Amino acid sequence: MAIKRKTKVDSAFSMSSMTDIVFLLLIFFLVTSTLINPNALKLLLPKSTGQVSAKATVSVSVKDWHNGNYSYHINGDQTPILFSEVEDALIEQLQSQDDPTFSIYADETVPVKEVVALMNIAKRNHYKVIMATSPE
Repeated sequence: MAIKRKTKVDSAFSMSSMTDIVFLLLIFFLVTSTLINPNALKLLLPKSTGQVSAKATVSVSVKDWHNGNYSYHINGDQTPILFSEVEDALIEQLQSQDDPTFSIYADETVPVKEVVALMNIAKRNHYKVIMATSPE
């Protein structure tokens, strides 16, 4: 005896709820990804009481002369160089290194604008930067 059902099972699946969920997830990830700043520099800030694992072989010192002039010194050299020559000097010093890293020694009266200009040089050339601090 064959028993037949009066209602047939519908094997169709409605994708509308699935597309709604995917669309909401897409919006969520797009909104949250704009909160992340992709242009941030990788800056290694050593604590004044500890050590940093990266060792910089080149240092850039910035001295404020309190008259709107700043002098730049590579590796503690007494003769200052122009800011336009700093990038070429760093490229020359760091071209043979596997993990190029340099440290910035800025006088505490040097404006942030001057330090950020040095960080932009590091970003353009894919260098790591260590901001030197004095111990407390």
